Amino acid sequence: MTLVALAQLGRGVVAVDEPVVHADDEGLLRGRSVFETLRVYAGVPFKLDAHLDRLAASAERLRLPEPPHDALAAIAQEAIAAGVHPDATLRLLWTAGRAGGAPAGLVLVSTLPPDLDALRARGLRLAVTRWSPGALAGAKSTSYAENMAAQDEAIRAGADDALLVAPEGTVLEAPTSNVWFREGDRLLTPTLRLPLLAGVTRATLCELAPGLGYEVEEGVYALDRLLGSDEVFLSSSVREVMPVIAVDGVEVARGPAAPALQRALRAAAGYPES
Repeated sequence: MTLVALAQLGRGVVAVDEPVVHADDEGLLRGRSVFETLRVYAGVPFKLDAHLDRLAASAERLRLPEPPHDALAAIAQEAIAAGVHPDATLRLLWTAGRAGGAPAGLVLVSTLPPDLDALRARGLRLAVTRWSPGALAGAKSTSYAENMAAQDEAIRAGADDALLVAPEGTVLEAPTSNVWFREGDRLLTPTLRLPLLAGVTRATLCELAPGLGYEVEEGVYALDRLLGSDEVFLSSSVREVMPVIAVDGVEVARGPAAPALQRALRAAAGYPES
């Protein structure tokens, strides 16, 4: 992804190579910052309010001041307009700032990853990673090194992403996505009582699924149950709905739910697929 626009609270849109973070910002020194990433469709950020609400919840978990909802929303729109690309990735960043100073808010607009449609057409291969979530599980903290390390390890193993599974075998999530699987006309996804992120796209799919004839069930599921299901897919704001074709080399059948939900998600964003 290429950064095409940058905005800072209190300054508005600045040049993408403008210095905006101090070297002693606690977000850099101690990971005391939170973020959100979402899709922009035809110049409109999808579910921006929901992402700003989750940003505030993550900030509370890290004992950061509450981010200014309206001010961030306003500069997000400015940055999107400046970024020229109507279909893009929008990132919101709220950091503790320098010791004793005020927190800082940034908005970044980037081009979309170039391979999303190709990945969706091919389907994802996942590698299982045994995972013990930390104290900040469920918060979108920039202390994301463990998640990225799990993803990188999966890629080195020849997969596209990791499937995070608790030591006792409970399915949790992927490093940047929520996990779903289908049994007949039921869509199953790990409950938010587990230490995982409450995805905005996950919530949207829960709303859309009944209209497509699917019942949504949230619960605690063993890996073996997912492997024996009729269909597996991931959901996230940038990747949207991604079918899974293999888990640790075990082939998984493709099914109708993922493409139906992908079309419904695009329609909900006012951006129907051709």
